[in-house]
Amino acid sequence: MRKLAFGYSTKCNIRCEHCVATEDLSADKKMDSDRAREIIVEMAQAGVGGISFSAGEPFLYFNEIVALVKLCQRIGIYTRMVTNSFWAKTAASSDRRVSELKKNGLCQLRLSFSRWHQKHVNKDNVLNAARSCQKIGLTYFISFVTDFSKADDPYEQFLRKHGLTFFPEPVIYAGRAASFKRRQILTDYQANCCDMNPYLTPDLDMYACCDAGTHFPETNFFYLGNLKDNTIKQLFAKTETDRLHKLIRTMGITHIASYTGMRAREIITYSKCELCRKLFNSPETVTRLKAEIPQLKAWCR
Repeated sequence: MRKLAFGYSTKCNIRCEHCVATEDLSADKKMDSDRAREIIVEMAQAGVGGISFSAGEPFLYFNEIVALVKLCQRIGIYTRMVTNSFWAKTAASSDRRVSELKKNGLCQLRLSFSRWHQKHVNKDNVLNAARSCQKIGLTYFISFVTDFSKADDPYEQFLRKHGLTFFPEPVIYAGRAASFKRRQILTDYQANCCDMNPYLTPDLDMYACCDAGTHFPETNFFYLGNLKDNTIKQLFAKTETDRLHKLIRTMGITHIASYTGMRAREIITYSKCELCRKLFNSPETVTRLKAEIPQLKAWCR
């Protein structure tokens, strides 16, 4: 099933130090709502079965996003919204919003949570939003962004204390977090395969990766093109037939790094997205890998 992160706007009401989505862009960009509807219909025709409304804060354009969610329900597309929960200041206000989302067909709510988010949004907002989902029957989970330091322990304890469903996600050292002091990961030597769900920006640019894919300025490795010049089918086909993109999904980034000559003890100090950036934001490495695809494909057990 084809899936995509849908960047309806870059506007957000808070400015978190770790944000990978907008960096320090001064201009808030937003997609035309009628064009968004046309794109979603085209996506359904192209076999897109899942859309995540993300990037900027979707609840800033709540009525417009709800209309898009309702359209997705009608044409059979699974939907998720990613939010910082600023709107859930009280249980009553949270219930109203979640009820409307459920009524219009939203399938899942993803609540962002971290020590950076919570400088701007009270932890109780996230609790209210999660409780509303539980009460009303809307699937949810909390995306707990962390650098795995002790500073995050109280935030994790808050989630555990209230019995909330959450999944830790490592900080991506790109965007505003590019200035963060990097922490060595030192984990098991795992393949680090990546689904690489594409990301569509409000300017209708499409990237093959919805995480740090827009932050490869030296190579533009994940850029697929713009919908003004291409169809959704054409842009999906570009990433699905790109041989390096396919190897990221199947072989994994760790094995590609090993092929390039990186030492095993260095590879395990990188998170998946960091390692991907180290490899594919290097023009020399990308050129070499493209020229050596047959040898690279043979680098397997």
